[in-house]
Amino acid sequence: MGLLDSVLGSAMGKLGNVGQGGQGGAGADGLMRVIGGLLNPGGGAAGGGLAGLVQQFQQGGLGELVQSWVGTGQNLPVSPEQLQSVLGGDQIGALAQQAGLSTGDLMGQLSQLLPQVVDRLTPDGQLPSGAGGLDLGGVLGSLLGGLMKR
Repeated sequence: MGLLDSVLGSAMGKLGNVGQGGQGGAGADGLMRVIGGLLNPGGGAAGGGLAGLVQQFQQGGLGELVQSWVGTGQNLPVSPEQLQSVLGGDQIGALAQQAGLSTGDLMGQLSQLLPQVVDRLTPDGQLPSGAGGLDLGGVLGSLLGGLMKR
């Protein structure tokens, strides 16, 4: 489909051996699809990729929080409840189903991973101007690889 899809596919391939035969691998693949969907232009509720997700947080009253992820300072934490208030219950339910996880598990994992993913996709403290510069697959591969080793 596009560059983001191919990068995600590459990262999923790197994780393919982790937890195969168990739910861990399926959960990681599902989580990657969810995060990729949230950050893929045309995906997510805002439909604007990373910039759209940032805008959702700003409109949801969590602009300072998401700006800490984009900026070069320390990332502020986000709670599963805050994520749910920004993304909405309907979208969360659909994402949990897509990931093959319970809503609680998905929100817990997203609250840990999303700040790190956004932070690593914006190393200069600014949103990238286009999807071409995003190394989402590399970021997700390294983060989820670390998660699966726990």
